[in-house]
Amino acid sequence: MLHTFELNTSSHAEMIEITSEIEKWIRGQGISNGIAVVSSLHTTAGITVNENADPDVKRDMLRRLEELYPWEHPEDRHMEGNTASHMKVSTVGHAQTLIISEGKLVLGTWQGVYFCEFDGPRKNRKYTVKVIEG
Repeated sequence: MLHTFELNTSSHAEMIEITSEIEKWIRGQGISNGIAVVSSLHTTAGITVNENADPDVKRDMLRRLEELYPWEHPEDRHMEGNTASHMKVSTVGHAQTLIISEGKLVLGTWQGVYFCEFDGPRKNRKYTVKVIEG
C-alpha cells in the first residue's frame, strides 16, 4: 500500500513534523502491524526521526547543518546554486524505515518523524509512505 502526501513549506530551511499525519493515514487504512517506509520525493528535502519535545532541537539541527554546508561556497559549481541543500539531504537521508505496531508508528517517547526542507519555501512538496503489512 502506497500513499503520497503533499505539503507546502514556508521558509528556506525547516523541519515539519509529519508523525500524526502518517499515523492518521495508517489508522484510516486499518493497518495494525508492518513496516512503513517514508520517503521524500525531492533531492533538496529529506526525512528524519528526531526529538519532538523541544523546538530548540530543530533550530539547533538546522543551524549546525548550515554551519557544515553553508548556502554559498566559492567552489560550488552546481548551476542552480543549491549544492548545500543536496549535501544536507545526503546527510539526513531521503527516507526512514519505521515499525508499525497496533496501528501506530513505534517511536521513542520523544521521537517524531520530520520532513526536512532545505531549499524552500516551496509549494507541493511530496513524500510517500509505503506500508508492508505483516
